[in-house]
Amino acid sequence: MNVGIHSIAIDIPKLYLPITTLAEHRNIEADKLIKGLGLHKMSFPDVHQDVVTMASNAALQLIRQENLNPNEINRIYIGTESGVDSSKPVASFVLSNLESILGTGSLRNCDVVDLTFACIGAVDALQNCLDYIRLNPTKKAIIIASDNAKYDLNSTGEYTQGAGSIAMLITANPNILTFSNAVGVATEGVFDFFKPRRIVSKKEVFQSDDNPEWQGVLENEITLYKEQPVFDGQYSNQCYINRITEAYEHYKTESQQYGKIYENWTNILMHLPYCFQGRRTFIEIFAKENPEILAAQNGDSDKDKLRALAKSEEYLALVNEKIKPSEIASGQIGNIYTGSIFLGMLSALCYHFQQKTDLTDKKIGFIAYGSGSKSKVFEAQIATQWQSAIAKVKLFEKLENCQPIDFTTYEKLHKKELKASIVSPNNEFYLHSIEKENPVLIGARQYQLA
Repeated sequence: MNVGIHSIAIDIPKLYLPITTLAEHRNIEADKLIKGLGLHKMSFPDVHQDVVTMASNAALQLIRQENLNPNEINRIYIGTESGVDSSKPVASFVLSNLESILGTGSLRNCDVVDLTFACIGAVDALQNCLDYIRLNPTKKAIIIASDNAKYDLNSTGEYTQGAGSIAMLITANPNILTFSNAVGVATEGVFDFFKPRRIVSKKEVFQSDDNPEWQGVLENEITLYKEQPVFDGQYSNQCYINRITEAYEHYKTESQQYGKIYENWTNILMHLPYCFQGRRTFIEIFAKENPEILAAQNGDSDKDKLRALAKSEEYLALVNEKIKPSEIASGQIGNIYTGSIFLGMLSALCYHFQQKTDLTDKKIGFIAYGSGSKSKVFEAQIATQWQSAIAKVKLFEKLENCQPIDFTTYEKLHKKELKASIVSPNNEFYLHSIEKENPVLIGARQYQLA
């Protein structure tokens, strides 16, 4: 039985910071970011936006697009690493928002949950729901990847920021993609990128040995949450390479395929923390699959030969054919963590739709990664109705409707210094308020549809 993605919807912030603007204010040569990393724009949430609003907007768009009856939706599983609460999942906020439009209690029998494993959480949600539909072929599930990739100002990750949400309807006999059962997996517990609970003592805060009650905290320690991660860029890149090469080999075993299986894939879709990450790291797999081409390169060491291979005619041809279509949207939006690999998928499909490419029955390969760290490799086959389904998404048109912000506005948004939105919400969910008075609802986030 065929199970996979039936339809897709995307929600992104209306605002972006041009990479040239960031480069100018950070004294970075613009071409290093544009030509070196493939970056052009960095989407950034407005005052009223967060991962809940983006996920809710994408989900509502999907439901309206497919004219879904709420009774048809049996699961809403969300992949995110940008949760707004340590207990209440993003999925429960989304359910409440949707019910405010679809009717109170209309999703009462819908199972919802968040899955968190850095940038691979939405892939985990996808595979969980694929298995569910295989066992229950008359059911339907929605998976949503929703994240805000935010880094410290002046950090080496700042120029890779981005935000957005992608919602996908999972069914039997889907219109867009059907997935094979086999999955290659590689996992190792590491600290390449993480968001720890940070502890500060009251003595440090109040410059006193006393332990006064503060904001309801009786403990002598105050726990802080910060959206921005702790990360080691070079180490994380090596973990990425290690996991994807291991998962790729494991996928060969699991799928009982041999030889250069990437040659069977019309497009190679990878997690893109920045636009060119895929092409910069797939070279490791390409080299292992083509030792004779690697050996023929100029260089005194394996490292030198690998650099030469990355610039070789053979590899650049592969990049242009199989990887480049997935990079187009990434360069215009930035990193969206759990959604990045699906943004690459959507980018490639929208590109081929524009080019009127005949993709029916073609295979595409997924190489996913999440820090901490885990990779999954699997493949899908393009279904016969993919064009009519992708025509509804209008990805590139949405990108054209976004507006630039200046650097001062960007920094104020980053520091949460602005009280009013740059672009007022219009026909979308927005963050209305956060409770500050009611003692049994302190911190409760309330959303409305504008």
